[in-house]
Amino acid sequence: MPALIAGLFFLLLTVQASAHNGESHNSVGWTFDPWIVSPLLLMALLYASGVTRLRLRRGRPVEAVRRAGWFFWSGLAVLVLALVSPVHELGEHLFTVHMIEHEMVMAVAAPLLVLAKPAAIMLWGLPESIRRVTGAAMGSSASRALWRTSTAPVVATSLHGLAIWIWHYPPLFDATVTHGLMHRLQHLSFFGTAILFWWALIWRAGRGAAAWHQFVTMLHTSILGALIALVPTVLYRVQTQYALEWGMTPLEDQQLAGIIMWVPGGIIYAGAALWFLKTWIRDASKGGADADHIRLA
Repeated sequence: MPALIAGLFFLLLTVQASAHNGESHNSVGWTFDPWIVSPLLLMALLYASGVTRLRLRRGRPVEAVRRAGWFFWSGLAVLVLALVSPVHELGEHLFTVHMIEHEMVMAVAAPLLVLAKPAAIMLWGLPESIRRVTGAAMGSSASRALWRTSTAPVVATSLHGLAIWIWHYPPLFDATVTHGLMHRLQHLSFFGTAILFWWALIWRAGRGAAAWHQFVTMLHTSILGALIALVPTVLYRVQTQYALEWGMTPLEDQQLAGIIMWVPGGIIYAGAALWFLKTWIRDASKGGADADHIRLA
């Protein structure tokens, strides 16, 4: 993860220097789309308010709350970096940065927020009357059944994979560059299915099953990245139309974007798979819950 962010900032500096020293004079700035900023701000306010109320009720927060807070604020910071900072606007000009933005949302921010399990604390951040209604709705049998179904490992992995493949269909992906609503739907589906995926594997699946699902996800995303990188023609014509202004040809932009999904993205999923596998082997050696078999769902 540090290497990915370092590489991102290096790329930002490189393309901006190229723009200033060459013929192009493009500049990128922060994106304050209310449909993106408002939910992020609401998440931050609810979480901060929830933590404050819990502190007033319990005194000093326990270590688990501190650790969860670190995960939450780190995940939220990555979302802001990906969706609000100049990364977002630059992603509309360069396919490479757009791909990095998606990897940050799906493979970095989502697991951090899932590890934080922020729903309970955010619920405490609501006014009491709204908290009771919301809590009752979340605890209803229908809501619980829907959540259990959507976070079943096979279902969550399939939904996440479908979202990735469908949105990378070239005409559909290009449409997100020019249509704001399509772009928001793309980000929402990537983030939403990533939350389901990581929740299913971290909190529901056995460690052996989680390793398997991570491996499958690494495999199919690497295949997609390789296809994007190795195809000899430009498929994403709208997404790569500004590449020349940033010192790259459209094909080079597409190839580098594919490599980002193929290699760094694959490394994240492979690393998670190895961690789950290591944990499963350790628990199996101790006669843990996963000692007897790998649960695939």
